[in-house]
Amino acid sequence: MAEAEPYVLAIDAGTTGVRCRAVFQDDRQSIASYQEFTQYFPEPGWVEHDAEEIWRAVVATFNDVVKQAGLPRAIGITNQRETVVAWNRRTGEMYGRAIVWQDRRTAQHCQDLDHAGHLATVRALTGLVLDPYFSGTKMSWMLQHGVPRSPDLALATIDTWLLWKLTDGVVFATDPSNASRTMLFDITTLTWSPTMSEILGVPLEYLAEVRPSSGRFGITATSELPLGIAISGIAGDQQAALFGQACFDNGMAKNTYGTGSFILMNVGDSCPPASQGLLTTVAWSIKNSDGTVTTAYALEGAIFVTGAAVQWLRDALGIITSSEEIGPLAESVADNGGVFVVPAFTGLGSPWWDPYARGTVVGITRGTTRAHIARAVVEAMALQTRDA
Repeated sequence: MAEAEPYVLAIDAGTTGVRCRAVFQDDRQSIASYQEFTQYFPEPGWVEHDAEEIWRAVVATFNDVVKQAGLPRAIGITNQRETVVAWNRRTGEMYGRAIVWQDRRTAQHCQDLDHAGHLATVRALTGLVLDPYFSGTKMSWMLQHGVPRSPDLALATIDTWLLWKLTDGVVFATDPSNASRTMLFDITTLTWSPTMSEILGVPLEYLAEVRPSSGRFGITATSELPLGIAISGIAGDQQAALFGQACFDNGMAKNTYGTGSFILMNVGDSCPPASQGLLTTVAWSIKNSDGTVTTAYALEGAIFVTGAAVQWLRDALGIITSSEEIGPLAESVADNGGVFVVPAFTGLGSPWWDPYARGTVVGITRGTTRAHIARAVVEAMALQTRDA
């Protein structure tokens, strides 16, 4: 094996594409490679991904970066969080497409759980709300719709899927930042919750081992990539952004604008009580040199659609041909001309938590232009951020 170069390769498996980036120890400019993957919308409110296509995008972008930068010293994984993949750990067989975090098909299940009086338990144990956004009801739906139960079944988030593929099926693990998004993880004990397992009907044996976010998870063992590279960190994309923005102290916050937007505030190493309209989540856990583990918590406001609305203007309406056009087009008019867009394409997140909400455009007149609609979409990002 060739000598490793002084950089870490970050795999960012997002909602619309995969980006691999070389982050150097010195002041060299990073090297990155990006590849989009297909979005599937089989029914209204449903959103799916092909997990194998995501893996192929990882392989392509990973190898592209290595070709330019040489071998990395270590790999870190960050990922879209609540999206669920089902497969057989013995054979590698996939059980349908991944159900994406934006998917709304379990809205009725969440409503039924609320009516059955489970909301208080969900809030107390998981820090979440009863919304189809989270993994638990997606896993339950899969088990009720054809995914076969067996000792080899894996129900997991994207980080676990990629780790399993990178290690050629050797390691089946996740970290607390991702586990805390499933509605099956007790954020006070930092373990899978038997109570939530019973409520949701998802056996804990199908879930991955939970390890600290920072530490050796395994090494690359697939023939599709260079062998023997250490995988040394995993964190959900929004918690990784909180860490990457150096929000290490209590009260420090960030907002990330991507497919959706997510405002996270570090609230320290004690799990806070539930806050109205917000989520409580694990930010990260780090294993110290003495063997102890330090865990940080965060409060989160979740906005489901911001950048995805720009993609909608590009791909569905044809108002722009590339995402880069949105800014200049929006700035070409003095105001929105009375047009307002509520991009509730997959329901509304914080603080409303309404899975049945749908997108709305109001105020259109004969004088409305594509620029007014573009500006209204951009303004919707700011208005939703203020709400959250």
